[in-house]
Amino acid sequence: MAIIEILVPELSESVSEATLLEWKKQPGEAIEQDEILIDVETDKVVLEVPAPSAGVLVEIVKGDGSTVTSGEVLARIDTEAKASAAAPAAAAETPAAAAEPAAQASVTAASPAASKILAEKGVEVSDVQGTGRDGRVTKADAVAAQAGAAKPAAAPVAPASLSLDGRPEQRVPMSRLRARVAERLLQSQQENAILTTFNEVNMQAVMDLRKQYKDVFEKEHGVKLGFTSFFVKAAVAALKKYPILNASVDGKDIIYHGYFDIGIAVGSPRGLVVPILRNADQLSIAEIEKQIADFGRRAQDGKLTLDELTGGTFSISNGGVFGSMLSTPIINPPQSAILGIHATKERPVVENGEIVIRPMNFLAMSYDHRIIDGREAVLGLVAMKEALEDPQRLLLDI
Repeated sequence: MAIIEILVPELSESVSEATLLEWKKQPGEAIEQDEILIDVETDKVVLEVPAPSAGVLVEIVKGDGSTVTSGEVLARIDTEAKASAAAPAAAAETPAAAAEPAAQASVTAASPAASKILAEKGVEVSDVQGTGRDGRVTKADAVAAQAGAAKPAAAPVAPASLSLDGRPEQRVPMSRLRARVAERLLQSQQENAILTTFNEVNMQAVMDLRKQYKDVFEKEHGVKLGFTSFFVKAAVAALKKYPILNASVDGKDIIYHGYFDIGIAVGSPRGLVVPILRNADQLSIAEIEKQIADFGRRAQDGKLTLDELTGGTFSISNGGVFGSMLSTPIINPPQSAILGIHATKERPVVENGEIVIRPMNFLAMSYDHRIIDGREAVLGLVAMKEALEDPQRLLLDI
């Protein structure tokens, strides 16, 4: 007998504990090296715990839903044992199953995001055909399944929220991420003197520039040319002019940051996450677009790292992707300001005494009035507006 312990992954200094989700294997079952055994949810990310070696799972020390800390023992593997006869019973009943490809056996593996969606919809992972590597069920597979693509062996029980009969209620505990987001938003409103200033920007110049170069840009850089990178560049230009917008409060001190780490709010199946574009002032438009696209993909699968979600000196929240016309974004502490972007819509505006139709976007910047005066906030937002309405200014640094 050779026993190996499975431990909780190392958590960051800002994350003291985590919650176990659901074990994918039970005692007595054989496991392969690097096979994902359980997901560990922190208030920022979901970490996958792989098997350090092949063998048999002989003991689960911490069950589903347990609260754990770094380095705690989760389970034990016997690297020399063989699986019990009960575990592969299903395979014994169907001799032909032994001839199926190895990838077919791994169809029950699913990403954390996919597992969450399927669990909410009452669909078994094993009833979904995975399209990911080695048959892994992806978020897209799970979304398709909930729309009826899956064929479960038994009709799943619909969530109470989908039924209007009998005035049902459904109590669901907050995830660690949702609870942490709630805590930080409440903290922001309690500790900051939040004020929001608004302005509108004519997006025609950016839209024309994007239309002219989007095809060659994608061919050259392998990523689509979006709008967020222009907002990032415009924000950095304004932060350089008005450094207080990029500062933070520490007790009775103001910390001025000589770098520009821009948080980009991203929606995920687990809730809102804000990965950080480090040194955004040193990144090209293409590099920004690549990082944002990468953040979006990995946010859906819960693959963002703790380091990528920690820090930041200023944030950008784009409610426009969901159709928002106007909002007052809440500061992400310990930052002191945040830019809210909204949907670009054609609206009538007055130019040179005439009413014309232009693609307009309302910008909103919330700021901590304890250290940022209205003058700096308003001028900072005006600087962003001017950079977006005349994007060549970004190239000339004016």
